[in-house]
Amino acid sequence: MKRSQRLQTIIDLHARQENDALRVMGHCQQQLELQQAQLDHLQNYKLEYLQKLVDRQRLGMNVNQLLEFRAFADKLDKAIEGQRQTVAKHERELQRARVAWEECHQRTKSLQKLGELAAAEELKLEYKREQNEQDARAARSARKDGMGSA
Repeated sequence: MKRSQRLQTIIDLHARQENDALRVMGHCQQQLELQQAQLDHLQNYKLEYLQKLVDRQRLGMNVNQLLEFRAFADKLDKAIEGQRQTVAKHERELQRARVAWEECHQRTKSLQKLGELAAAEELKLEYKREQNEQDARAARSARKDGMGSA
């Protein structure tokens, strides 16, 4: 088996690993977007809730209602902070997946270049071998022609 063929097997393996890394990165991106959307939803909900609190305060409310509103607002703050941490975790996972894909991609590109060089070298050697065979045939033919004329 030629060197270029052996390298092609390795290149194919690395290309599959690169595709797998790309799929993982895509999944991480989707998860990040989903978690970011959830964070945005929580933040918008809190703004709406606080606006509702302001409106209710204008109409008047008792102390217990005010405490309940504020307790729920505190729970929303905790949920938002937890969601921010989740988003940050998914951002880190995406970054790790991106680095892993980039490494796989670079390795695959390097191997492809090496495979191209090996194939070019094999082609060059094959051309040289054919040229030598043609030269040898031409020399034999010239000797035969020279012997028959003498």
